[in-house]
This record gives sequence, C-alpha cells and structure tokens, in this order.
Amino acid sequence: MFKIGIIEKIDKKGLKLLDNNKQFEYEVVEDISKENLIKTLPKFDGISLRVVKLDSKILEKCKKLKVISRHGVGYDNVDLNYLKKNKISLLITATANATAVAEHVMYMMLSLSKGITKYDNKVRKGDFKKNISEITTYELFDKEILIAGFGRIGKSLIKRCLGFEMKVNIFDPFVNEKIINSFGGTKVDKLENAIKTADFVSLHIPFNKDTKDLINLKVLKTMKRNSILINTARGGVINEKDLNLALNDKIIFAAGLDVFEKEPPDIQNPLLTNERVLLSPHSATFTKECKERMSIETIQNIIDFFENKVKKSMIVK
Repeated sequence: MFKIGIIEKIDKKGLKLLDNNKQFEYEVVEDISKENLIKTLPKFDGISLRVVKLDSKILEKCKKLKVISRHGVGYDNVDLNYLKKNKISLLITATANATAVAEHVMYMMLSLSKGITKYDNKVRKGDFKKNISEITTYELFDKEILIAGFGRIGKSLIKRCLGFEMKVNIFDPFVNEKIINSFGGTKVDKLENAIKTADFVSLHIPFNKDTKDLINLKVLKTMKRNSILINTARGGVINEKDLNLALNDKIIFAAGLDVFEKEPPDIQNPLLTNERVLLSPHSATFTKECKERMSIETIQNIIDFFENKVKKSMIVK
C-alpha cells in the first residue's frame, strides 16, 4: 500500500479517487510549518503540493518519496534540482486550469478598459452622473492583444479574444507558426517589438532567471499610453517598482495583477493603493469548477504514476 500526503486541503472529489482505490491510504497535512513538514512528510511515498515551499532541507528527509503532484502548473515552490538529482518525479495539472485563467484575464481586461470599479464607486457614493466624462474607457473591438506564452491557457484565451473581434499576436518561440495561425493568431518573433503596438499584453510565461524582471521600466516606456498589462503567470516576471512608476507617470493606462513578486505582498507595497491596478490574490484558478478539476487531476496523476500510466504532458522534465 502506498502512503500519500495531501499538503493543504483540496476538493473532496479528488480525495474520493483515493478512497475508492485500495492501493492507497492518505493523510491531509494542514499544519504547513517547516518543522511539521520535516516531521510528517518522510512517511509518504507520494505527496500533493499546492503553494507550500518544499526546499532541499525538507526534501532530504523524505527518503521514501517517489512523486510530487502539483495542484497547478507552476513549480517554483519546489527544489527542482533536488528532485532531478534524486529521481523524484514532478507532475502538474496540465489541463485543468486553462478555462478559469483565460476567463480571469478577460474579466481583468474588461474591468480595466470599461472603468468598472470607478463607475461602481461613483454610483455607490451618489455621484451618479458627476464628472463621469472624465473617466476614460475603451472597447476591446479591433484592439491588438499580445499573448506572451501559447500553452493551454494562451490557446484558451485566444478564442475569447477573437470572440471580441480583437487582433491577436502570439509570442512563443517554442510554438510553430502554423499552429498559431490555425488558432487565428499571428506569430511574432520578438517580444520587445510586439509589445510596442499592443493595446493589451497578457503574460503566460514561467518565472526563471531569463524571465525575471522581463517587464521593466525600459520595456514599459516602449508601450502605448492606452495599453493595459495583465499578469496571471508569476509575479517576478514584472518589476513591481517599475510598474508602479509607469502607472503613476501614465506611461501605460492600467494593469491587472493576480500574482506578485512576494506573496502575500507587503502591506506597504505601493501597488496596493494604486488606483490604476486591479488586484486579485493569485486566485485566477479559484472557480468551483477549476478547483474540482485540479483536485481530480492532481490525485489521478499520483494514481497513474504508481500504476505506470502517467501521461507525458503531466511530467515536468
């Protein structure tokens, strides 16, 4: 029998898969302090992982561990080098979250371009028509969006953008131009060139040494003044100090952030009080439907791993 550790609660639909499989027993680990993880995790053959950080000091105690199944697609909260050296497999929920994230991007684009929060505040304050002409709003129709990263989320997002009759450019050096064209997009080879003409920019790229501070003040200064920047990928891709400056100086129109360099962000972070930013707490995948899908896929990956049936698309190499 394989022992599985569920680090932090997940939707019960995923756990039912383990309840119905006699090969497995599991334990939900709610105390995520480093001390408790070091004490508790060594007994498990596999674990599911949400947002807790697993560094080498924790992992080196886990001599039985064979697989980590991420409840998501990012894996910057786990020591990948340690996993590779010790032949511990890392799996992701590659198909579960695309719809939810793509819809979250559309929500941010529409909210920012239509001035929803500003209009809402005026009505609530009794300023029903007072100075509303001073609020600038934009249509999505015929606007140009640059989608940086064309995985499943990018592919889901392009369908929604085309539904608004937007022009869609795609930056992803790893995706063939024919594939991008088949989805109705136009491939661009250089991010720095495409970003200059975009009305909207949506980021769907991983965080690593090459993408850290990819969007900095130098890049922001090349963007259109009416442009809106959306980040539902990883916080470190955007330099937050530079973004705050660009918004205050009206270098770009607005930004939507679901992710931050530090999570949760410091209460002193100036972006938290910047009225040109729409914020959410790394919650783009928090729809009821997505949480159910991610839970099921997370646990199914563990089961498939021990039954030697895991799909290649789920494996981080």
